[in-house]
Formats: sequence, structure tokens, C-alpha cells
Amino acid sequence: MGSANEQLFQQRLKRYVTAMRNGKPDMVPIRPFVAEFTAKYAGMTCQEVSLDYNLAFQAARKCAADFDWDAVVGNMVYVWTGLTEAIGLKYYGVPGIHFEPDMAFQYREPAEDAAFMKADEYDALIDDPTGYMYETWLPRASAAVCGPGQVVTKENNLSFTKGGMAMLAYFNAFGEQARLMREEAAMPGAICGILKAPLDILADKFRGYLGLLDDLRTQPEKVKAACEAIAPHLYNVALGSSDPTGTVPVGFWMHRSCVPFVSFDTFNEIFWPTLKPIILELWKQGRQTLFYAEGNWNHHLDRFAELPAGSIVYHVDQGDIFRVHEVLGKKFCLSGGIPNAMLSYGSPEEVRQRVTEVIEGVAQDGGYILDASAIVQNDASIENMRVMTQTGREIGRYAENSGDYALPEPLTSLGPEFDSGLYNPDWARSRLQPGVCIPWEARKSQLPPIIGDEALVRRIWEEVDAYGNMYIWQVLLSF
Repeated sequence: MGSANEQLFQQRLKRYVTAMRNGKPDMVPIRPFVAEFTAKYAGMTCQEVSLDYNLAFQAARKCAADFDWDAVVGNMVYVWTGLTEAIGLKYYGVPGIHFEPDMAFQYREPAEDAAFMKADEYDALIDDPTGYMYETWLPRASAAVCGPGQVVTKENNLSFTKGGMAMLAYFNAFGEQARLMREEAAMPGAICGILKAPLDILADKFRGYLGLLDDLRTQPEKVKAACEAIAPHLYNVALGSSDPTGTVPVGFWMHRSCVPFVSFDTFNEIFWPTLKPIILELWKQGRQTLFYAEGNWNHHLDRFAELPAGSIVYHVDQGDIFRVHEVLGKKFCLSGGIPNAMLSYGSPEEVRQRVTEVIEGVAQDGGYILDASAIVQNDASIENMRVMTQTGREIGRYAENSGDYALPEPLTSLGPEFDSGLYNPDWARSRLQPGVCIPWEARKSQLPPIIGDEALVRRIWEEVDAYGNMYIWQVLLSF
């Protein structure tokens, strides 16, 4: 990489990280989460970037090279439908297969009576979430995977071999994508890692939204116990997939656990008590979390304000960003606030005016990242995206800071004495530890007496077993 490109990369990274630490860089950083927009800009269809991740990577790099942004995601069309088709997952509509090639992929929630988890299966989920997903959830969620007692088919076996190899290839490709983004476009990555809230994932992938609402009415104690039981597993995935340096945050995708989708009581008694400890434990390990607040979460800002200063970056979608700034702006960096509908159907002057209002209203003391309100798809106007970028550069400069400032120090662990509450002894607990499919003790009982180095045998067993755990949890959370 040329020295000029590396210098620009470091400048952008410093700008982005300084803002995320709620500081004041030389100018407002720009970090749009561009998804199918990259296909439109690169002259590709949604089908191409959904089914061929190499094309998606190329489109992302083209946008990164052509727009003066400060950080992007290596592929925001994150759900590679080649992988979901290999596994046989039923809940995705794929462009070019299920509908027109230039529509974005769609999540298709099953009907209430066809939910992938039944109302009477909470105890099984609580006891062993990983085992439940392999034995019960995946056979229902996949058209290829056989359930217990069924005749094992070629399609079943291929689902795991193709799915596992495809996932390995895809995840490994992000390393090369990061290198090319840095060398070709001087562009840092925006996030690293994935987190979803326990209550959200119950609605998204297990019970469905309507089924969960029924359960909250008829068996709320089971719902809460399930959230408690899976919280350490979700934390394990988030930490394991995070940036080990703590430079960029874990992406936390917030779905339907805000008012009016759930009641205040559900939020305060189930959602927040089982999410907050995960965020605190990540912070304890020196990881920020990006709260990507899809929809409007303004009813719950006071609860988010309970978190330690700097522990999150709060992204505003349909909420009132000026109200968010009043409540959270002193403690956390904010991002977003430029409506996607305006970027798609508004005039360039409307975009310019909105960007100006937001920067003048919430960015004067730093701690703001310019971005669209939500993930940018292929209905966004290329001209309006340019106007958002240009306006941000023109009015987003901090006169007192020329760029001669240091990159913030890495976040440090808070130490073992900090109690996040994630390991509350009063919580419901799974029988197996996070990261485990088949514990060593169970495997050892199947082996003849070990005459060599048992510690070596155990270490390799546990390391390889963890791959099986990663696979099923990534299927659940990422795909």
C-alpha cells in the first residue's frame, strides 16, 4: 500500500474512533451502512451481490474508493444467500429465485402455527440451547436437515458439509476484504462481531413475533428464564466474533423489543435485565457495542443512559435524534438521523438541509457520526448519497482541531472485580457452558483408557467441538 493511502487510512480510522469515544476529531466522520446501494452504484443486481459474495465485496470496495467516507462494512449485504441455500434455510426469500432479481433478500417469518419452536419447548431450550438448535430447531428451519427418528438423507449430510465449508470460506474472505479495502480505498472497517438481544432472537428465529406475544401473556416466567439461559451464549458469540483490539464496536441489531411492539413491563422486566449484563460484560472486556436502534426506541433512552459512559455507540433510525442527544449525548457517541426515505425520494436540497440541521444540532461537541437512519438499499439516490457526503465534509469541520491529535488509547478491561450481572446465580442456567456442544467428560466416557497425554486429547477435542458450536450459533444469529 502506498504511503499516501496508508496515511489516509490512519487519518480516517483516528477520526472514526475519536468520535466513537465521544471525542471531537478534526471533522465529523461519515460511516454509511451501504448494503444493496453498493450493487446499484457498481451496476449490479441484488441477485448478484446476494448470491456471489465476491461480487458484493467488489461493489463495497468500489463505493469505498469513490466516496469520501471514513468507515464502512466489508459487506453490508451480509446474509450470503449462497450459504442459506446450501443449508436449506426456509426463512429467506432470495432475489432471482423467489422474486425479481433487483429486490433485496427478504426474511420470511413463518406463520404462527409453523414457528420453528413450539410453545411447550422452553424447558428444552433452557436446558441445552445448542443441543435444542441441532436436534429440533434446525430440522424445522431447514428443508434439508433431518430430525430425530427420520431417515438420514444425502441432502441432510450435504447441508452440514456444504454449509460448514461455505461458512468457513465466507468468514475467512472478510480478512482479505479488509486488506483490499485498506490498500485500494484506504477504508477502515466499521464494526466487528454480532449480537442480538435474548428477547429479540426468541421472536426472530424461535417463536416468531406473534408466538412470543402469546407466551408473554400466558407464560412470561418461561420467556424470562429462556432469555436468562441464552444470554451467556449470545455474549460468547459476541465476544468471540469481536475485534480483539477493541478498536471498532460489536454490531448489535435491535429489532422488535421496544414499545409499542412490547409493553413497558416486558421491556423493563425481561428485555433490559437480560441484555444489559451482556453489554456490561463486553465493556468489561474492553469492547464497545454499537446499538443499531432500528425503529424508534426513544421510550427507553433513560434505561440506556444507565450504561457506563463510552460503552456504546447509539445509532438513531426513526427516533428523534435531537431528543436522543439531550438524553444520551453527554455519555455516548451518536450516529444516523438522515432519513432513508429522504435519501431515496427527497431532493438534494432537502438532504443538504437535513444534514446541516443534524450536524448543527448534535455534533457541535463531537461524538457524532454522519449516517443514514437505516441500512442503505438500492432505492437510495446516488446523487443524494453524494450530497450527504459533500455536505458532511463542508460543514462538519471542527475549526479548533486540525487533525493533530492522537488516536484514542485502546479500551482496557475493567478487571475481574467488575460484576456485570451476566452470571447472576438466580438466573436460569443451561446445563452446558457456552461454546460447548459435547463436553469433554461425555466424550472421554466413550474412549478407551487414554495412555498418552490426556490434556492434549482434551484440548483438541474442545477446540474442534467449539467449531460445531460456532456453526449453529452463527446460523441462528448471522443467517
